[in-house]
Amino acid sequence: MAFGSRAAGSGKHRGSSRISRKTAGYAGMAALATTGVVGTLAAPAFAADSHGGPSLEDTGALNTIVVADGLQDDIQVQAETQQTAAESIAAQAQAEADAKTRAQEAKRIAEAKEKAEREAAEKAAEEEARKRLNTFVAPIEGSYVSTQYGAGGGMWSSGSHTGIDFHADSGTTVHAVGAGTVVEAGWGGAYGNNVVIRHNDGTYTQYGHMSSLSVSVGETVTAGQQIGLSGSTGNSSGPHLHFEARTGATYGTDINPLAYLREHGVGI
Repeated sequence: MAFGSRAAGSGKHRGSSRISRKTAGYAGMAALATTGVVGTLAAPAFAADSHGGPSLEDTGALNTIVVADGLQDDIQVQAETQQTAAESIAAQAQAEADAKTRAQEAKRIAEAKEKAEREAAEKAAEEEARKRLNTFVAPIEGSYVSTQYGAGGGMWSSGSHTGIDFHADSGTTVHAVGAGTVVEAGWGGAYGNNVVIRHNDGTYTQYGHMSSLSVSVGETVTAGQQIGLSGSTGNSSGPHLHFEARTGATYGTDINPLAYLREHGVGI
């Protein structure tokens, strides 16, 4: 029929089918589910479904909602895992920082202790050196004075004894009475083999009639150091040690040697 032909060829667009519109609706609801507003739209959607259209399960919308919920859970778990990892890293970093601080403190304490011990050792060494510099001893150990200072007689050119004599067999060790520098070592005429020492306080001591010498001019000596062996060289009546104390290096500057030794702490 002509009418039928015109209807078929009219070119008018046909409206969307009922099933297509419903499917689109379900899909929209699935999209809304991910935004959290599906609850406000669920009732109309299910009302429309009561006219015989496909159910929510049939369109796959419910599955979409379930997947969205699962995805949200996964994101939450991942966030918690990352937070835990970050806290663990922070705790490890703090532990390392604390360990470094403790190590630095221990090093500081050790260095301070080492410094204190070093300073104490240096102070002790300085004190020992000071004592050595200021310590005096007898020139002959365990001996005694056999001839006093100032004794008269023809044996001495000045008419009196300018020193004191210590009893000593030949070959007895002779010590420097105090620290100082040797200014004379060798033959001294009437004194025989002799040594003269200038001490740190500016005084001098002389050791005469020795059989041998063990120091030389310019040498630094300490209290108690061996400087030679006793004998009977020069103008001597027998083995002994002639000892003088002086204010200068030359003959004629003598002072009482026994008083000198006692003033320096030597008990004779």
